[in-house]
Amino acid sequence: MSQNSADLPWKVRLVASLFSSTFKFMIRRTDGSINRRLLNFLDYKTSPSPNKPVDGVITTDFTIDEARNLWFRVYTPVPRTSTSGSEVNVPVIFYFHGSGFICMAANSKLFDGFCYRLARLLPAVIISVNYRLAPEHRYPCQYEDGFDAIRFIDKSYLEILPSHANLKHSFVAGDSAGGNLAHHMALKASKSELSSIKLTGVIAIQPFFGGEERTRSEIKLSRDPFVPMDTTDWMWRSFLPEGSNRDHQASNVFGPNSADISELKLPAVLVIVGGLDPLQDWQKRYYEGLKKSGKEVYLVDYVNAFHSFYLFPCLPEFPLFIDHVKEFMQEQMST
Repeated sequence: MSQNSADLPWKVRLVASLFSSTFKFMIRRTDGSINRRLLNFLDYKTSPSPNKPVDGVITTDFTIDEARNLWFRVYTPVPRTSTSGSEVNVPVIFYFHGSGFICMAANSKLFDGFCYRLARLLPAVIISVNYRLAPEHRYPCQYEDGFDAIRFIDKSYLEILPSHANLKHSFVAGDSAGGNLAHHMALKASKSELSSIKLTGVIAIQPFFGGEERTRSEIKLSRDPFVPMDTTDWMWRSFLPEGSNRDHQASNVFGPNSADISELKLPAVLVIVGGLDPLQDWQKRYYEGLKKSGKEVYLVDYVNAFHSFYLFPCLPEFPLFIDHVKEFMQEQMST
């Protein structure tokens, strides 16, 4: 993970070790396929708590399409009241989980805990979308599922969201592969008519982008326990259309096959980067590509953060991360 990995909390070292060995020796078969049954067994799932708040947050699940396993979990912070006694409105975040498009779910323990913390600490109503996984379902299934969920809520929000959820201050967010999804959801939204939702910003947390070129950070950190190069290559092969390579527009969003987005009206983007993340060079290119396209974009770089640091609230970067996200959201909501 880093030269100072021994200084990390034992829980972080344990998760990193288990994640690395599990993928290398148990989940990824030699033929490139995935052992889905074993993966599901190891992926501890949580249940919603619709009637009793947990750490000040109520959770409820809603199904859109059982055939696609398309559903979402809503994390609602207990309403706060103003000095006048009225409920204080909070923004809405459409959140997409990471794990390379190939594993985990909206109710996976790690991501469930993360969404609880976001809902409570920002605060915000979090809508965590469950989407289909590769390689059983390749691109563009994940993008279709994500935007179908956004459109579903755009039409049915009165039956789903609490009264203090402000859809006019909506954000799309995601970590790793979910950060990739968040970017593409913003692109889709810019080309679509949404009647109730107004996208105010994009929060891309160590987004998963790539390309055929090997960047300096990928080579330097090729044995990273969370996203080693051979694993990310396998993830792209599992996700992208058969016959395509990593310069596909889904992965290399400012590469040789990408579309010009300079004329699209995108909301402001916050890009979170870690100095120990093998993917950091691609994330910084994403930031630079948005700038060159004339978009409002901000970069936050945590020098000592590894990929998926945000899932560990015990790390010193976590409160800084919350503060930066909160500051970005408040700034966008004030304009």
